[in-house]
Amino acid sequence: MTLEDTKINVKIKLAALWVSLVLIYLYADLFGFYIPGHIEDIIAGELAGFQITPLLLLGFMTLMTLPSLMVFLSLILKPKVNRWANIVIGIFQLIFVLGGIIDPNIYFVFASSVESVILLLIIWYAWTWPTQED
Repeated sequence: MTLEDTKINVKIKLAALWVSLVLIYLYADLFGFYIPGHIEDIIAGELAGFQITPLLLLGFMTLMTLPSLMVFLSLILKPKVNRWANIVIGIFQLIFVLGGIIDPNIYFVFASSVESVILLLIIWYAWTWPTQED
């Protein structure tokens, strides 16, 4: 007997990858609270060397909102728009992840590496989106 291997639609693959990315973003940030002095820095109004301001928090919120929305958008957008949204937002998020990988904590380097692989998969699946004859 051979186990059935069902072909998974590219939209579902993309949505699942975005979910995975969001979860790893959340866990990486959550585990950061276990680093000695991190909570004290936040209480003092500093995050990763930056002063915590409403504008900084808006920027972080925007960065986290995009992949969260892409879970749903990957399922509902028309293929052409969907493909380009995944490529453009995937590249944007990848730049953000690679820019933040300077953190010396091994857990964060690992998380950033996994995030980068997920984003490269998102970009690749979108780029190689199957075509059909009109």
